[in-house]
Amino acid sequence: MARTKSARALRRTGQTILIWAFVLLFVFPFLVMASTSFKLPDDVFSAPPRLIPETWTLQNFVQAVTEIPFLTYLGNSLLVSGLAVLFTLVASPLVAYSLAKIGWRGRRPLLLIVMATMMLPPQVTMVPLFLLWNGLGATDSIIPLVLPALFGTPFLIFMIRQFLTGVPNELLEAARIDGASEWRTYWAIVLPQARPALITAGIFQFVWSWTDFLNPLIYLNDPSKYTLSIGLYSFFGEHTVEWGPLMAASLLFTIPALIIFVVFQRFFVGGISAGAIK
Repeated sequence: MARTKSARALRRTGQTILIWAFVLLFVFPFLVMASTSFKLPDDVFSAPPRLIPETWTLQNFVQAVTEIPFLTYLGNSLLVSGLAVLFTLVASPLVAYSLAKIGWRGRRPLLLIVMATMMLPPQVTMVPLFLLWNGLGATDSIIPLVLPALFGTPFLIFMIRQFLTGVPNELLEAARIDGASEWRTYWAIVLPQARPALITAGIFQFVWSWTDFLNPLIYLNDPSKYTLSIGLYSFFGEHTVEWGPLMAASLLFTIPALIIFVVFQRFFVGGISAGAIK
């Protein structure tokens, strides 16, 4: 018995050490970024390397905000991310509800098509989509960055649909017997039940839009319309990189997404786990 307890304790200790090792592995780049943002230029590549700055400074943050139109880029990023989240929460739950709770002919083939589009890498549709938006005269605007969310996002549709399959059909039938329309049933019964999945979808869409670099790079030409992910590239010169201001701006760029995740972590984990179980 004593040997069994010792083996279990040793195994738990080993698992804990392994978990912390993986945590440090993933957190270390963030720590380096945060540390560099407070370092003087001469300390960035000091030998031997120091994680903790020898001399702390806020000058990098001042440069990050003043050397580029930081507030303009921040406002553009907030606008793009906010509209993308809004459009996602309008369109994706509607499609997911129709695929999960409304018995209409053809919903299973459509579900397979939605799942199939998840397997397409974005590079496959990049050129056709650019030609489409360019033909519509929508390039050099935020329309190509936010409007696709209004047509639904395949992964989020599938995730919300998986969650909605767990909503009891008896609730919906009771609402219909009481005379509620399909829209009323969806708005008053289904959406409150699906709150964890909706928050999870909103977090996913916000992070995708907030950190997106490729699409703004393709569609935006006017610097006044740049998002923050594109604006950070201004710190790269032809021969040098301003590492301190770049890391300071990157830290400021990371904070909103980090706050969103921390605030809604409980709903995020609940939505992911519920969808996985279904």
